[in-house]
Amino acid sequence: MPVMLINPHSGKPLARSGNLLIDETGAVFEIVRDIPRIVKNEGYTKNFGFQWNKFSKVQLESEAEGFDISKRRFFAETLWPEHGLAGQDILEVGSGAGRFSKIILENTKANLYTIDFSQAVEANYNNNYYISPDRFHIFQASIYELPFPPKSFDKVVCLGVLQHTPDFRSSVEALVDKAKCGGEIVVDFYPIKGWWTTIHAKYLLRPITRRLSNDRLFSLINRNIDWLIYFERTLHQLRLGFLSRFLPIVDIHGTLPKYLTDAEKREWALLDTFDMFSPRYDNPQRIRDVVSMFQQCGARVTFSGLVPFDGFEAAVVRAIRIK
Repeated sequence: MPVMLINPHSGKPLARSGNLLIDETGAVFEIVRDIPRIVKNEGYTKNFGFQWNKFSKVQLESEAEGFDISKRRFFAETLWPEHGLAGQDILEVGSGAGRFSKIILENTKANLYTIDFSQAVEANYNNNYYISPDRFHIFQASIYELPFPPKSFDKVVCLGVLQHTPDFRSSVEALVDKAKCGGEIVVDFYPIKGWWTTIHAKYLLRPITRRLSNDRLFSLINRNIDWLIYFERTLHQLRLGFLSRFLPIVDIHGTLPKYLTDAEKREWALLDTFDMFSPRYDNPQRIRDVVSMFQQCGARVTFSGLVPFDGFEAAVVRAIRIK
C-alpha cells in the first residue's frame, strides 16, 4: 500500500485529480512535471535550487568507474542492510539533486519518498526517476509541512540538511513524527568540536555572502577558485594546512574525494564553496545536544558520534521512535 498523502495544514487526505492534489475541503496543490508541489515557493532554500540544478550531475558517481563515495557514506552512516529493505517505506528529507536517492533506488528494493523544499526536485527527478518509477515518489515540500500522516515510515533519513534549517530541534521533531513506532531515524549534521569551530572563513564571511544574489556569489567564487585551490594546496605542502580554514574555499584536502581529476576537483570545489557561503542558515550543533533533542521527541538514541569514511568524519545520530 502506498503511503497516504495528506494536506499538512489540515491533516485531510489528498486525492489526485489530473494535475492536482485535492482534499475534501477543496484545498489544492499543483502537480508540475509529475512532482506534487506542497509549497508555493522555495523560501529560504532558493540557493539550493540554484546550485543543484547548476551542478545536477557532480555528485552522482559511477560505481562502474569506482566512484562510489556516496554509497559508502550512506551505508557507513545508516548501517542499513542493502538486501534487508525490500518493501520498506523510506522517507528522505532534503534530497538535493538526488545523490542518496540514487543510492537507495539502485541498491535496495525499498519504496523511496523523497522531498526537498527547493527547485532541486527538478534535478532529482531528472537524475533518478528512470531507475524505478514505481518506487520513486518525489515531492517539493518543507520539512515542517510534510504531506504524510504521523508514523508512516519504516526508515527516515536526513543527510547534509539539518544545519541549514531555521530551527534544528523542530526539524528533528518533524523527522521523528513521520517514523513508525520502532522505525529508525538517521541524521548527520555539522558538529561543534570546540570554540574554534566558528573561527573559520565560512562563518566570518557568511554575514556578507549570504546577502549576495546567487548569480553574483557564484560569479565571485568562479573568478577566484583557481588561485584559491593553488593556495590551499601550497599551504598543505608547506605543512601549514591548519591555516587553510581562513581561506574562503572548501577544505579540499580534508573533504573532497581523492580520486578526482583536476577538472573534477575544480567543479566540486566550486560547488562546495558556493554551498559554504550561500545558505541562509548554518547552525552546527554539539552531538550531545542533538541526542537530547531526539530523546525529547520520543526516540531512543542507538548511536551518536563521528562516523569515519574516506578520511572524512560525519557527525551522526541514529535513533528509534519508541512512542
